[in-house]
Amino acid sequence: MAKIKLQPAFMIRKFLSEDMDAVLDIWLSASLKAHDFVEANFWRSQLQNMRDIYIPASDVYIYEDKSEVLGFVALLDDRLAAIFVKPDKQGEGIGKALVEHAKTIRKTLTLSVYKANIPSIHFYKSQGFFIIEESLDSATGQKEYVMRFPS
Repeated sequence: MAKIKLQPAFMIRKFLSEDMDAVLDIWLSASLKAHDFVEANFWRSQLQNMRDIYIPASDVYIYEDKSEVLGFVALLDDRLAAIFVKPDKQGEGIGKALVEHAKTIRKTLTLSVYKANIPSIHFYKSQGFFIIEESLDSATGQKEYVMRFPS
C-alpha cells in the first residue's frame, strides 16, 4: 500500500492587499488583550496609521490555516516590528512559527516589548531573545525592553 504524505494545513506566506482587514482586526484585538495597561482608545486611534503607514512600510508575512488569517509578523529592516496572533488562537504555536519564519529571513532581529507585558517577554525569551536595554515608549509613556536575537 502506498503511503500518502499529508501536507500541513497551515502556511506562512507574503502579505497580500486583501489581507489588510484581517491583519488589522488581529492587530487591534490582540493589542487590546496584551496591552490592557494602555488606554484602549490609543490602539483604536492607531488603526489608520497601521493601514496607511506601518503595514505598507514593512515586510509582512501571514500565518494562514484553511484560508483563514490567524496571525502575522511584520519586519522592518532587522526589526521585528509586530507579531500578533488572533487572541482565541494564542498558545497554539502560531507565534512560534512566525518567529521561526522571521529568523529564516533575517540574520539578527530586534524588537521592543512593553515591560508590563510579562507573557510576551517570556515568549520572546523562550524563542532565544535577550533583553539588551530598557527605554520609554513616548507614545504611551510605558517602559519597554529592547530585545535581540541572537544574543
